Amino acid sequence: MSGFDDVVNPFGPPTVDNPFADPAVQQVTKQTSSVQRGLEEYNPFADQPPQPAAANASRNDPEPAVMLATQGVVAPPPPYSKQPQQPAPNSMTTAELQRRQEELERKAAELQRREEELRNNTYNVRRNNWPPLPSNSCGIEPCFYQDINVDIPVDFQSVVRQMYYLWIYHFILLVANMFTGFIRVFTFGDFGTFALSLVYTVILTPISFICWYRPGYKAFRDDSSFSFMVFFFIFLFQMVITVVMSLGFPDGGSCGLLKTIQTFEAGGAKGIIVGLIMLSVTLGFGVAVLLDLVLISKVHRIYRSSGASMAKAKAEFTSEILKNEHVRGAASSAATAAVQSQFSQPTRY
Repeated sequence: MSGFDDVVNPFGPPTVDNPFADPAVQQVTKQTSSVQRGLEEYNPFADQPPQPAAANASRNDPEPAVMLATQGVVAPPPPYSKQPQQPAPNSMTTAELQRRQEELERKAAELQRREEELRNNTYNVRRNNWPPLPSNSCGIEPCFYQDINVDIPVDFQSVVRQMYYLWIYHFILLVANMFTGFIRVFTFGDFGTFALSLVYTVILTPISFICWYRPGYKAFRDDSSFSFMVFFFIFLFQMVITVVMSLGFPDGGSCGLLKTIQTFEAGGAKGIIVGLIMLSVTLGFGVAVLLDLVLISKVHRIYRSSGASMAKAKAEFTSEILKNEHVRGAASSAATAAVQSQFSQPTRY
């Protein structure tokens, strides 16, 4: 009988004046009240968000479907790979970092030691340390100061060390040449070769150190164009002397190629043994010539890349001359003498 309750009674009072009596209006009113109840029951502070109305609605509900908001899509993690990641090309390995750290610590300790020496030394800021002589050397003290690790920039330390080792190599060659000449005294009675080789060793060793090694050292230490020019000029003479000694002209004082050939031509076991010794000295002079060429080309390349020039060398030379106290004293004395002579002359009317 419940189904007949909703049917309009044709015999009842008229319902034309009541618009809410319409069944369609009553159905909409019921749906609106259910939605209002859902809104009243909604708690925004609850732990779980309320279910949307569209999820609980029946499939036959005439209301339009509500589309849920899409959440951000989380990217999946990268696939696991057993292969180790390759380091970047510019990244440094642990061994390289450790080596550089040890080098920096060594330099820091060296600088600290030198600072302590400078504080303890009041009279001489830089004590000469070359040539390295023992403390009890009968009053003979070192004449120069050099420390490649401190004076020379890091980029040029290898070149300066090569220069120093090349000077030592030339010194060893001169000593070997003198020793071979001494052997010839006992084998062939050649006193002239031994005497000249002794003179070469005594004279060329300090001259080469002072005239081309020290200017090269100062050139890299002070970035001096004038020192570079002096090095190139004197080192060319060093190369010429080495070439002449490698040839070994008769009565030239060197056990070079020509004198070695003469020794082999003398024959006998004595000539062969002495000739082999002289041949080793000749090869040593030849290697010295090649090393000289390599060094001077390397230094010249650095000289050109540093922006040095002849004009800069002249300006440095002029400034060094003007800074010299002896030159300024001589110029002042000459000017004073000229002024005195000018005023001492009698005036003619």
